[in-house]
Amino acid sequence: MDISYFIFLSSGLFLGWSLGANDAANVFGTAVGTKMLRFKTAATIASICIILGAVFGGAGTSRTLVELGSVNELAGAFMVALSAALAVYWMVNSGTPVSTTQAIVGSIVGWNCYSNHATDSTILAKIVSTWIICPILSGILAVCLYFLIKQLIKHSKTHIIRQDLYTRIGLIAACAFGAYALGANNIANVMGVFVDAAPFHEVSFGKFSLSGTQILFFIGGLAISSGVFTYSQKIIKTIGNDVMFMSPVIAWIVVIAQSLVLFLFASQGLQSFLHSHGLPSLPLVPVSSSQAVIGAVIGIGIAKGGRGIRWSLLGKVALGWITTPVISALFCFIFLFVLENVFNLVVYH
Repeated sequence: MDISYFIFLSSGLFLGWSLGANDAANVFGTAVGTKMLRFKTAATIASICIILGAVFGGAGTSRTLVELGSVNELAGAFMVALSAALAVYWMVNSGTPVSTTQAIVGSIVGWNCYSNHATDSTILAKIVSTWIICPILSGILAVCLYFLIKQLIKHSKTHIIRQDLYTRIGLIAACAFGAYALGANNIANVMGVFVDAAPFHEVSFGKFSLSGTQILFFIGGLAISSGVFTYSQKIIKTIGNDVMFMSPVIAWIVVIAQSLVLFLFASQGLQSFLHSHGLPSLPLVPVSSSQAVIGAVIGIGIAKGGRGIRWSLLGKVALGWITTPVISALFCFIFLFVLENVFNLVVYH
C-alpha cells in the first residue's frame, strides 16, 4: 500500500480531529454543561457511537459531496481537507462553534474554481438550502418536544429523585443517538474527498465484512474521537450554558432535536422507505450539527418568551457561519497554487 496516500490522508485526519473538537459539544455539551454527565463518560460514549455511525451510516452523505466536486488528485484532496481543517481550527480556537460542512463545501468550491471544474449549482443550492432548513427544523422539533415534555412532567407524579435519574438516563441515550447521527452525517466532511482514491479492500470477519470505504470511514471516526477527547472543552462551555441557561430536561430536548435532524439528513433507509411510499424526503447531505443545536436552543428560548438568550453571542456564531466557507475557499485556492507551483504537485487533472 502506497505510503504517500497516508501522508495525503493526514489532512483529512486533522479535519476529523477539528470536527470532533468542534461538534462534540453539540452532542453532549448540554449534558456536561448541566452537570448531568461527566466529561470523560460523555466523551467515551460519544466516541464509540461516532465510529459506529461513520462506518455503518456514512455512505449516503458522502455521495453528495462527490457530486459537488469530484476531486480527482490526491494532492488536491489533501489541500481541500487541510483548508477546511485550518478554517475550522481557527474558529474553534476563538471559541466560536462553526460548521465543518460549510468549511468543506467552501474548500471544494475553491478547488473547483482553481481547477476550472464547474460547480454543480443544483447540488450547491441543495446543500446551501439545508443551512437554512436545518436550524429551522431543529427549532420546530425542539419546541414540539418542549411542550410535550412539559405536559408529561405536569401530569406525572414521579418523585423528583427518580425524575432526576430518568433525566440522566435519557441524556445518556440522547448522547449515544446524537453521536451516531453525527458520525453518519458528518463523516463525509472528513473523508468524502478521499473515497475515490482509497486503497483499502474489503475485509471479512466470518459472516461480517467491511468495505474499503467503511475502513476509510473507521479511520476518520477515530480521528473525530481524538478531537472529542483532546480539545472539545472550550466549545462545550459555549454550547453548554453560554448561549442560554438550560435545565437538564431542556438539555435533553436540545440533544434529541439536533440528533433527529442529523439522522433525517443521513438515513438512506428512511429515504428509501419514503420514496417507496410516494412521500417526499430530505436530501442526503451533511448538515451542521452546530446549526442544529443552536436552532434547537433558540426555538426553546422563543417558546419560553425569548428570555435568557444571549443574542450578542448568537450574532458572533452567525458571523462564523457566514465567514467559514469564504475563508475555507480562499485558503484552498491559495494553497493549491502554492502546492502546484512551489512543490510541483499535480492537484487536478
